[in-house]
Amino acid sequence: MARLVHHMTGYYNDKLSAERLKRCYEIAPPRVCQYLQAEANHVLDKIRPGDVVLELGCGYGRILPQLAQKARWVIGIDNSIASLLLAQEMFGGISNCHLLCMDAVQLAFHDRVFDCVICIQNGISAFHVNEQDLVRESLRVTKPGGTVLFSSYSDRFWRDRLHWFQLQSEAGLVGEIDYEKSGDGVIVCKDGFTATTVQPHQFRSLTAGLNADTRIVEVDESSLFCEIVPYKTEDAP
Repeated sequence: MARLVHHMTGYYNDKLSAERLKRCYEIAPPRVCQYLQAEANHVLDKIRPGDVVLELGCGYGRILPQLAQKARWVIGIDNSIASLLLAQEMFGGISNCHLLCMDAVQLAFHDRVFDCVICIQNGISAFHVNEQDLVRESLRVTKPGGTVLFSSYSDRFWRDRLHWFQLQSEAGLVGEIDYEKSGDGVIVCKDGFTATTVQPHQFRSLTAGLNADTRIVEVDESSLFCEIVPYKTEDAP
């Protein structure tokens, strides 16, 4: 596993990485499993066999095997060395997949090198970085005519999402949920962990004025996808 180290502390890095992060997905109830696969399927539909794909926040590599089966080359980045080491242990034999420790808002790549950049499972909120910087940096490394995919949660998935977090809390993976402060798409735990979402109007605000076409779609009544396609020179308005 190649290593470009730019440490960024945070809850996922310090308390919810590697095996603990993997456990979150192992205890997911059926409706959440459906959501996770529907999200992955939507991404896979956007990938062509010859594509070079970048996954932001790949964690322990949960969907890397699916991406690697579809794309020519996949690079997964994360800021957790522990998660990347687990990904290497689990999926190190995938020849067209490479792992790097890197900050998603300071990507160590040249401009316009990826056909598809993906940041799913609400990473745009979970990273706790400047969301506009994240969007712009993702677009910087995407080829004109390529695709950038960000996902957040649909409002219609709130009950299932809250239930999943309740299970994680009961398993000691996240703190006790503060129900008085949780609601309207925001989950607050008493240990300081906060999980937010990005609403359609917020996605539109983040992508306003960019030299790209933007589409917002709901998938499976669970995911909200913001799909951004950088204009080719001849397509620019």
